[in-house]
Amino acid sequence: MMDTTATQIDVVEQANNIADMVTSSDVFDEYKQAKANLRDDKQVMEKIAQFQTLKEKYEEVQRFGKYHPDFDSISKEVREKKRELDTYPLVAEFKRAEKELDELLTDISQKIAYAVSPFIKVPTGNPFFDQAGCSGGCGSGGSCGCS
Repeated sequence: MMDTTATQIDVVEQANNIADMVTSSDVFDEYKQAKANLRDDKQVMEKIAQFQTLKEKYEEVQRFGKYHPDFDSISKEVREKKRELDTYPLVAEFKRAEKELDELLTDISQKIAYAVSPFIKVPTGNPFFDQAGCSGGCGSGGSCGCS
């Protein structure tokens, strides 16, 4: 029992080391800077607040769907404001930095999972890769659908 506990402590310590490496990486620094730039820009924060308000209206309209009298106009306005927000330079830079950090974390997660077993599923956000590996069966008593 003592060996198992010591091994578990070592694994957690190594996980903490990996977390420290991520938070001291250039990718993480770029993400933090992009997030700070976004937060410090009054114009973009105002646009985000306006979009949130519009999104709440959209969610209300969605409850009734196409039968709501404002469905078409609100849906169109949400799409336009989202496009406008997404193309704002600071938002685009933040999304790029966020995507790079997400890719780094996904790579790390996959390396750890696949070191344990090639059949462990790691959500990647990419449907092609999320379907890779084992697709049920083996672990639940059914036939194996592993690729």
